[in-house]
Amino acid sequence: MRIGIIGCGIGGMAAAIALARTGHAVTIFERFSEPQPLGAGLLLQPSGLDALSLLGLREEIEAFGARVIALRGATPKGRVVMDIRYQDWRTGCYGLGIHRASLFDVLYRAVLAAGVQVRPACDIVAIKSAPNPTLVDTGGAAHGPFDMTIVANGAASALRDAIAPKARSPLYPWGAIWTICPDPEGRWDGVLSQVYAGARVMIGVLPVGAAPDDARKHVALFWSLRQDEHDVWRARGLESWRTEIASYWPEAARLLHGAEDFQSLPYARYRDVQAWPWAAGATLLLGDAAHATSPQLGQGANLALVDAVTLAEALKDRSPTAALNYYRKQRAAKVAWVQFMSAALTPVFQSRSRFIGWVRDCFMGPLSRCWPFSRLMLATLTGAGAMPFAMFLSNVAKFLAPDRRD
Repeated sequence: MRIGIIGCGIGGMAAAIALARTGHAVTIFERFSEPQPLGAGLLLQPSGLDALSLLGLREEIEAFGARVIALRGATPKGRVVMDIRYQDWRTGCYGLGIHRASLFDVLYRAVLAAGVQVRPACDIVAIKSAPNPTLVDTGGAAHGPFDMTIVANGAASALRDAIAPKARSPLYPWGAIWTICPDPEGRWDGVLSQVYAGARVMIGVLPVGAAPDDARKHVALFWSLRQDEHDVWRARGLESWRTEIASYWPEAARLLHGAEDFQSLPYARYRDVQAWPWAAGATLLLGDAAHATSPQLGQGANLALVDAVTLAEALKDRSPTAALNYYRKQRAAKVAWVQFMSAALTPVFQSRSRFIGWVRDCFMGPLSRCWPFSRLMLATLTGAGAMPFAMFLSNVAKFLAPDRRD
């Protein structure tokens, strides 16, 4: 089949690799003049690593990343709020922190090696879907027709409404400041560490391994920040921010000694995307374009990778229509579970509620080590969680979406 993919991000590239290797003629359309990664670090969960194994890329990607065996969170005074260890799910289980640029480079090389045609500086603004999808760019040029089109251009996709007219994609009230810092001695190895001051302040340090142009070990430092407070944060200046971090977590503040300006401190904004159905005709929403969530669970890249390999498997011996029906059935329950848990947990770590923060600090630490709560958290973290009532949970997640809460 001829397949057109809109977006050269993680999900789009993974889908292109998987589909091209099974004999399909794949073209990626990317609006940037040169495909590039957006963001700093991310955590690949076991589900995402399994998908990379199916793509034959896990070993190469692990060479760049850093294994994460536990997630630990505490208050500034040292009270344990979260203690989750991957080995409690399965012996030998782990996550992988990685610089987003390193993951991008490995995937992009594999895209080219698979014979995928990449069309940069081609911003697709419309899809004509009868009888086969034809893509229209900003200059009015038509591309196609294709037997199938995949929309994988992220949470802010302007094409989503054409597939799912009732889709909702509100911005989260909270975003995050991210930066990559060298950690040559590996002081932060093995653990995603976080410090919380109530539900309003969240600081995290994630080991991410090597950068594409620097073989030393690195970490990604992130600071949770409301969008309506971003301008005030910048106006206060960099030194004021260092001092504030030091008041909560001196070890993390020392990582920022090399930061000299705001250019190395991008602000990431997030959306809660509720879109159903994911497909219309022969056009499919994939990755964040279909189901972006809060980064609190660290599942965005993992969901996109599993989407990609599931779609390729569905297309092996099925017509496009049958394949998309199969794909939706395979992915609905797991995606709905992540969306539900994200909607439920995000206010626990990102909100203005002092009461929620107090309850979390009192009870979440002990619960994170007790069955069945520990199994529930691990199932969600590893990507194994799923519920049979997927549509019900999806509707509950819509009700809990961030534009309905502080």
